[in-house]
Parts: sequence; C-alpha cells; structure tokens
Amino acid sequence: MTFQESIQTCFKKYADFNGRASRAEYWWFALFIFLVSVVLGLAGAGLISGLFSLATLIPSLAAGVRRLHDLGKSGWFLLLSLIPLIGALVLLYWFIQPSTDGNQYGEPAEALAQA
Repeated sequence: MTFQESIQTCFKKYADFNGRASRAEYWWFALFIFLVSVVLGLAGAGLISGLFSLATLIPSLAAGVRRLHDLGKSGWFLLLSLIPLIGALVLLYWFIQPSTDGNQYGEPAEALAQA
C-alpha cells in the first residue's frame, strides 16, 4: 500500500472500526498526520492545526483499532494509551508487528487486496 492509498483508505473508512488495517496502511497514515501537524505547527496556524487534529481524531482511532484487529487483538487495547509511557510502548511494539493470518476479524488486508 502506498502513502496516497493509505490516506484515501483511512478517510474512506472514516469511522469504520471493523476489519483490519495493514502495517503499511497504519504507518503511512500516521506519517501523514505527523507531517501535516508539524507543517501547521511551524506555520503558526493554531486554529487550522486544532481543526485538523479534531478532523483526524476519529480516523486515527479507527485505524488504530483496525491495526489491532490485524494482530488478532481487541480494539479495546487502544485504551492502553491512557497509561503513561508503558501503554504507549506496548502499543508501539504491537503496531510494528507483522500482520497475522486470518483471524476472527477477517483475512489480512493484503490478501483481500490481491484477491
């Protein structure tokens, strides 16, 4: 999945917390959000930056939940991010893991794209 495809996919699935998100889909979308946030922050566009953050909050959560589903874990594990440092480190470790084979959340995203 390319940078542009992942952004399109995540915005198409704006509030879709079902299914799976590949590692590439999740990380390209995270990079997009990071880069836009940095640019807006450096430009001093406080209001626009806040609106961007608000607009991408739900797609970010949905992508995170779908990424956890891709690993065979419940989306509720995203709440680990509320635990300072340790929760973020656990989620980071999981998010960098490769996709699992088919699980209760469906087939891997790459397998569906090739079919």
